[in-house]
Amino acid sequence: MLGTHDLPLFAATVFVLNATPGVDMAYTVASTLRGGWRQGLAAAVGIMAGCVLHTLAAAFGLAALLATSAEAFLVLKLAGAAYLLYVAWGMARAGLRPAAASAEVSAPPSLWRTVRQGFFTNALNPKVALFFLALLPQFIDAAAPDKTAAFLFLGTWFIAQGLLFLVALVALVVPLRRSRPRPWVGRALNLGGAGLFTVLAAKLAFTKP
Repeated sequence: MLGTHDLPLFAATVFVLNATPGVDMAYTVASTLRGGWRQGLAAAVGIMAGCVLHTLAAAFGLAALLATSAEAFLVLKLAGAAYLLYVAWGMARAGLRPAAASAEVSAPPSLWRTVRQGFFTNALNPKVALFFLALLPQFIDAAAPDKTAAFLFLGTWFIAQGLLFLVALVALVVPLRRSRPRPWVGRALNLGGAGLFTVLAAKLAFTKP
């Protein structure tokens, strides 16, 4: 289809990627625990919007720059790590607020802010860009008449399947919030999330191309 092959294997590969714990899964789970299914879906939409950017970059050759230029990879890597630290700092501030502000601590951010953060956590991750560049060509026929269309088709498949996975993940996490959490639970989630995103930022910063 559109110059591609082995689509069942591609679907299985995408599922394994989606099921592997990482920044996207962590952000979706954290958003769902803090604000319920609306926040979880907002995070998923933002993350998949980042995947749209990576798909376009792979299709039109921009991701190749990251594979060949150490400087470009370093810049995007540090930008991504800095943004993860920014997210971690915001969660840490919420978690360290005094008990008197507990109601504010547990209040989730706006849906638009969650979408925006999900987008940047994905879009600024050069590992995702390199993955698109490494994975998609393996499922494109060498004799495909339009390789750009093939890239876009596989990228669209990846985005649709990834969104379905994150929606299912949100559905699994939402029941954990059914009992009304006490204020300290919200603070603990914020502090735990801050620690997790700090670790992920450090891991990303030391990633080699």
